[in-house]
Amino acid sequence: MMMQRSPLLATVFLVAGAIATASHAQTQSDETPTPTFRPVTAERLVNAEAEPHNWLMYSGDYKSRRYTGLGQIDTTNVARLQVRWVHQMAELGRAGTTPLVVDGVMYITEPPSSVIALDAGTGRPYWRYDHPLPDELNYCCGQANRGVAIQGDRLFMSTLDAHVVALDARTGNVIWDAEAGDPKQGYSKKAAPLVVGDKIITGIAGGEFGIRGFLDAYDAQTGDLDWRFDTIPGPDHPDSRSWQGDSWRTGGAPTWITGSYDPELNLVYWGTGNPGPDYNGDVRIGDNLYSDSVLALDADTGEMKWYFQFTPHDVHDWDATQIPVLVDAEFDGRQRKLMLWPNRNAFFYVLDRETGEFLLGKPFAKQTWAEGLDASGRPIRRPNTFPSVEGTVVAPPAGGAANYWSPSYSPRTGLIYVMAFDGEAEFFIRDEDYAAGDRFIGGGQQRVQPIDKDVSAVRAIVPQTGEVKWEYPVQPKSRSGLLSTAGDLLFGGSEDGFFYALDARTGEELWHIAVGAAVNAGAISFAVDGTQLVTIQAGHALFTGIASEDHARRTAQTLLADESFSGWGIRTLATTEARYNPMSYHNGSIWPHDNALAGA
Repeated sequence: MMMQRSPLLATVFLVAGAIATASHAQTQSDETPTPTFRPVTAERLVNAEAEPHNWLMYSGDYKSRRYTGLGQIDTTNVARLQVRWVHQMAELGRAGTTPLVVDGVMYITEPPSSVIALDAGTGRPYWRYDHPLPDELNYCCGQANRGVAIQGDRLFMSTLDAHVVALDARTGNVIWDAEAGDPKQGYSKKAAPLVVGDKIITGIAGGEFGIRGFLDAYDAQTGDLDWRFDTIPGPDHPDSRSWQGDSWRTGGAPTWITGSYDPELNLVYWGTGNPGPDYNGDVRIGDNLYSDSVLALDADTGEMKWYFQFTPHDVHDWDATQIPVLVDAEFDGRQRKLMLWPNRNAFFYVLDRETGEFLLGKPFAKQTWAEGLDASGRPIRRPNTFPSVEGTVVAPPAGGAANYWSPSYSPRTGLIYVMAFDGEAEFFIRDEDYAAGDRFIGGGQQRVQPIDKDVSAVRAIVPQTGEVKWEYPVQPKSRSGLLSTAGDLLFGGSEDGFFYALDARTGEELWHIAVGAAVNAGAISFAVDGTQLVTIQAGHALFTGIASEDHARRTAQTLLADESFSGWGIRTLATTEARYNPMSYHNGSIWPHDNALAGA
């Protein structure tokens, strides 16, 4: 069913704005340390599933399932979900943060390279860190910083100028700052790092600038570089033969999204991006290893154990920088360690993550470039689908059938959920010389029909067969990640400013709310004082909601009565029993009627 919109929900943004003023103003006053929390040890990260009240890493756990074991909010009460607090971001530009929550403290990032510590229960800020940036920066595709990682009592952030910064998680003070690449050459970083043991593993962006991609591991204590894996092999490696001449030097293959980790195998899994130049493959004849691949690396040494290339000799900018989803499940009659991958090239893949063996490949979205995949998973290309001077129409477009936005896997339903896109574009090729720091793409694409003619949908895929069990249309095209829950819910968002909950088993819409701006991130869930909350970033604000009307009202009253909020345009409630119209003013603030935020 197509998402339906209710005019009543427009009141949400107005009400949230009143609360959000307080959240932003605190960042301008004296900063305070966060409350003490238990150090986030390697053991806690490995067993993150046992702490569903927290959200300890970008994808929730090392398996990158984007699943919470919390089930207080479920299919029976999600219709009562309402806003509890809102944090307004100080910076403009597209945001895309996934918060961390550690024992009641929330850490978020803002574009271009800032970290803010908040009280997870109220949204009250503790401190803010703004990373200083140079005047000259060369980067692609916006300034969104996607989040931080934590180990012990330290936070780790990637920055737009290609640094890795360690901060004191209680105060925001800088502990160390390491430079990974030269931003003048097109190197940049926006993804959340991944902590594995005492190492901070982090990728690099810049595939549109002719960089040579890599994946780094830094010592969490000192910031020293422990190892670096080059995603394009040099001339001393036999796989370098997959690049014509010296084209490997400017071959791209960035690592610009966060990977996953299997503690039992001690393997880190990371996706790589497009080869460069993006569209002109004539200057880089060959498969162009290890672009558009997943790499399985030893976490201690960075040694590659195996790789699988999804799109050899990519000429359509179909990065394989999606999130590797790790699942232990039955496949072909026996239990296996699986990797699930809805790829940008429109095929859904299942791999054995111990060996890299290809197990299944099937389209999950519109594609016109391949007849299918052979027994090894290599695509069987259709003729005349490469970019041309005249233009060649191919599906999917460069943005792909999926992209960086996170899929989700529910162990309760056994389904993987992905925000999919059925579209096509006309691809062009052109000659282009490499110049350090300039875009190096060798062509481009253009739409062949209005975007509202394309199809965007949440799709639920059965991993064992690749069958799409159900879909939920979302228009226009959405960049929202997804979150599944133990309450059998699936949360997602839309480009036109809606946040919604679906029945994870059937795809039926159960609830939605207007959040006033595009949702370009994935939701998380956590608990404070035994109460489950759900948080989503939309536009330049972070919305946090609960399903209890009484609890939300008590929280608002506590917030308003707090004298530390004086002078911010918010006043104490006259009486705890007062009831208000949906958009009435009271002592200078806008507050809702009981049902104004209920999403009904």
